[in-house]
Amino acid sequence: MISTAVTGRRIPPWTYTVLGTAVILATYLYLLIDRPSSLAEGGQGSSAALIALGGYLVGSVLVVAGATAKLPPSTVAMMPVAIAINVVIGQLVNVLGLPLFLDSIGTVIVGVLAGSAAGAATGTLANIIWGLTISPASLPFAVAAAAIGALAGLFARAGAFRRLWTALPAGLLTGVVAGMISAPIAAFVFGGAGASAGRTALNATFQAFGNSLLGATTLSGLISDPLDKLVSFGIAFVILAALPARFRERSPFVRKYAVFGRRKAVLEAGGS
Repeated sequence: MISTAVTGRRIPPWTYTVLGTAVILATYLYLLIDRPSSLAEGGQGSSAALIALGGYLVGSVLVVAGATAKLPPSTVAMMPVAIAINVVIGQLVNVLGLPLFLDSIGTVIVGVLAGSAAGAATGTLANIIWGLTISPASLPFAVAAAAIGALAGLFARAGAFRRLWTALPAGLLTGVVAGMISAPIAAFVFGGAGASAGRTALNATFQAFGNSLLGATTLSGLISDPLDKLVSFGIAFVILAALPARFRERSPFVRKYAVFGRRKAVLEAGGS
């Protein structure tokens, strides 16, 4: 094996991001194909749980390695805070039995400030930590969390977070994608049972009307996920709007794509 030290070449950051994304997708496909019942039973020590954990963890670490190559320390330091926001609010919603999630607010914030790769890594790591510490059922849905962070970055790059009325539709579209990704996991791995009583009841209601298990979880996801992401994107927008402009503009991603509008020149003029 020829090392980079010998050839004098550096591995580009995007290589890590692509490889990490491939590992995360492969882990997701494994869960869909193998349909390990041990995860539904909370078997954290089972081979399926270890494969899911290892795949998502390795994938997210690779994505983080690629994403953080161009990020300032302030943005990197924000990722643990975002993960904590996800876990605390998500667990509270589960305890209350609400049909929503609200466990991706921190992921959206990082995606908007630092781009798709950082957002995807934040979402994946949040679900891994949550699954290992409190709710094992959260682990298989890490791929949906990654998709939410990636889409938040893409919508921010397109200017969706310059106005609230453009951020909310972006949340709805993100919710549709997240619902479609999560539905097979909810159906095949967990038998339609959700992390909260509210989501489980919603799945059962659709089944009672004659829908298949996958159809019921898909319909449930297409109702709860878009609403959940609309609320989450709205909350994230309010939080970001409340942050000092100088803090937000520290991010190269924000400056490069004018995520919050053309404020760079104003800031530079004010500092001169």
